[in-house]
Amino acid sequence: MPEARPTDRAVHAAHAPRATAADENTAQVMRMLGQRAHQLRATARAAEHFSAQGNEADRNTGSWLMSCAVAMAGDMAGEVDALTRMLKEQPADVMFKQTVATLRVRAHQVHAATRAADHFLDGETAEDQDTGSWLVSTAYTLAKQLAAEVDDGTTPLRRPAVDKTTIEPHDPVLARRVAQATATPPGRDAA
Repeated sequence: MPEARPTDRAVHAAHAPRATAADENTAQVMRMLGQRAHQLRATARAAEHFSAQGNEADRNTGSWLMSCAVAMAGDMAGEVDALTRMLKEQPADVMFKQTVATLRVRAHQVHAATRAADHFLDGETAEDQDTGSWLVSTAYTLAKQLAAEVDDGTTPLRRPAVDKTTIEPHDPVLARRVAQATATPPGRDAA
């Protein structure tokens, strides 16, 4: 029995609303990945800072932060993998697929670097600690690159245009609201 094939126009019409919804969903996923990438970057930065400190308590804090970064990097790599699978199942822009493929590689690099850093920071010898500190810096650098690449791949949100013609330059109500919003709370001196 011959297979019934819809016309190109019918296929395009059937996928057009879904593609628009998918584009919005993809943008939301990219924004969420951006948030997580910046959290990972901040965690790796803090781990680098505390790992470089002289006392044992700060180095332990750095090691704990790197353990947190391992979990965050693993989650991030898993989410990018899920996005990659989602893009394989639906039509998507070729450039966007390439962007996600690049993010996938970087996310797995960050995950590997954080795992290695965490492993060596938990070592007993001074050589392991030195290697761990170097790997923390590497993980931080990769996390910065990942956050920047996610930012580059995310479409900016468009804010609705504000009608500025309704604001008068010498509006006393607006001036009072601005003064209240910027006033120093009582009990705080601006010394």
